[in-house]
Amino acid sequence: MSNSSSITEFLLLAFADTWELQLLHFWLFLGIYLAALLGNGLIIAAVACDHRLHTPMYFFLFNLSLLDLGSISTIVPKSMANSLLDTRAISFFGCATQTFWFLFLVVAEYSLLTVMAYDRYVAICKPLHYGTLLGSRACVHMAAAAWGSGFLYAVLHTANTFSLPLCHGNAVDQFFCEIPKILKLSCSGSYLKEVRLIVAGVCLFSGCFVFIVLSYVQIFRAVLRIPSQQGQHKAFSTCLPHLAVVSLFVTTGMFAYLHPPSISSPCLDLVMAVLYSVLPPTVNPLIYSVRNQELKDALKKQIRHFSAAIDCVPSSANDSQCTS
Repeated sequence: MSNSSSITEFLLLAFADTWELQLLHFWLFLGIYLAALLGNGLIIAAVACDHRLHTPMYFFLFNLSLLDLGSISTIVPKSMANSLLDTRAISFFGCATQTFWFLFLVVAEYSLLTVMAYDRYVAICKPLHYGTLLGSRACVHMAAAAWGSGFLYAVLHTANTFSLPLCHGNAVDQFFCEIPKILKLSCSGSYLKEVRLIVAGVCLFSGCFVFIVLSYVQIFRAVLRIPSQQGQHKAFSTCLPHLAVVSLFVTTGMFAYLHPPSISSPCLDLVMAVLYSVLPPTVNPLIYSVRNQELKDALKKQIRHFSAAIDCVPSSANDSQCTS
């Protein structure tokens, strides 16, 4: 028998038992992590530097990229380091910190996706009121509410989870500190308060999901009434990527937290965790940029500026300076 006061570290799930497969996991996660850093970094730079993208939609996309960078940086580097160093350990404080930041950023991202659905609804269904309903102050307030809701939810969950007595060892059957796996270590009956908190969160998330679905029902009805085929294409190109991101995020996350134990297996749980925690931050930049001509043009502009800056670096003291 052990309790939370006597546990100083947790043991995370190892992806493989052999050194060669651990190295494969390290390089695979390194490639995914670098792709996420590059994609989200380019979007952040493009939106920040191009004044044409200083609109509510791209302001929210800027915040989404920040949240994606934070969430994947919270869990992937630690997993990579454990594989490279051939260890599974994470300290009690490190696990609590990882849980807090991951919950904070993921819940804030889901709240922001709800706000982005409202943004698309107003832009397509109420275009004449867009400037009034989504002014700069309103956008800042909605983004701040998304970040604030994530912070509050993370504080409540983390404080409650890591105050529970733990009676079933310290082996977390996941590659990061996931709350359902930590609850399995708690003493019988002591986790009911945390379960009630999870149920309340699920009800809140379900309400957000219903709001998103209803928003898109109205959006698609309005889009189908657009006489111009080009107008329909432009509307769908900005809405379908958002809907794809929400669907992936919600379905995998809900399965990870709510699936019955009867269909649980270490392999399935691992796959679901990767799908809702690692995949979205990596594919979001691709989903939002591949069908968005304005963003693609801004990214090409930033890449050209970066290439020109590299070309302008003098190779010797006698080289001439570049001019703008």
